[in-house]
Amino acid sequence: MITPSTPDLTASVLPPVIGVVASQLFNPYQQKVLDEVTRQLNAHGVITVLLNAEADTALTALLRQASPLALRGLLLLPGNRVTDACDLPVLDIKAEPALQADALRAGEVTAELLIAQGHQTFGFMQSQPGERAQKQGYSTTLQAAGKALNVELTAEGDDRDGAYQVMMHYLKKTRAAERIQALFCESDLLAFGAMQAMRDFGQGAHLAVAGFGDSEEARSSTWHLTSWSSDISQILGNAINRWLGQPAEISIGQGQGQLQRRHSHFGKILPGEMSACGCAFRH
Repeated sequence: MITPSTPDLTASVLPPVIGVVASQLFNPYQQKVLDEVTRQLNAHGVITVLLNAEADTALTALLRQASPLALRGLLLLPGNRVTDACDLPVLDIKAEPALQADALRAGEVTAELLIAQGHQTFGFMQSQPGERAQKQGYSTTLQAAGKALNVELTAEGDDRDGAYQVMMHYLKKTRAAERIQALFCESDLLAFGAMQAMRDFGQGAHLAVAGFGDSEEARSSTWHLTSWSSDISQILGNAINRWLGQPAEISIGQGQGQLQRRHSHFGKILPGEMSACGCAFRH
């Protein structure tokens, strides 16, 4: 049974070791979270061991191999889990209320921006079927404004190729007059794939697009992607401090992300800064 108990960091004269369970490390958001988690654990005097396992059986084997290290606990990056048989203290980052609240707020603010641009029909792209905090906030805000979430696209994986395929299929099967005007994506990777599909499809196809994660690539002139930037340093810091039995670092505006506005949320090329940007001719 998974236990939320606090890891014992004083049971040995050796530095305590905590396993960080991760997979899909090609994902820039995962990389950002991994970097922050290891940095903060190291600052607590904890040695981290990366356990790259996508399946329960792989993780069980890794834990068996790591038994000489006497792991004090496991920290799960988003998208990872452990079996109920695990008897170590576990911190599941994805389940953190502050992280869920941040994703919910991302959907709300993104919807407000897209509505303000005058878009009338809206879509959401996700990696897997199911509910997402981003989608919930997005859909609720659209409904409050008298709009609707018209289309839900599922890429069957958090990668740009899956997003590319599902968006290309949508463009091919949907008449131009019936297509959505704006699309919010669960991650930047999905947004990149969707935008590339629009460019390759041609025929004047263009949707306003917004992402989540504010990756380094999102800021490039290739994409100029409008994307939600989470304050993961504060959110993860408070979660780790609480898990280790230490007081949280309270600060003004803690955990409040921001929407980084660039060009991708516009419905067409606008004069001024956008027309001079490298992304303009790709819209």
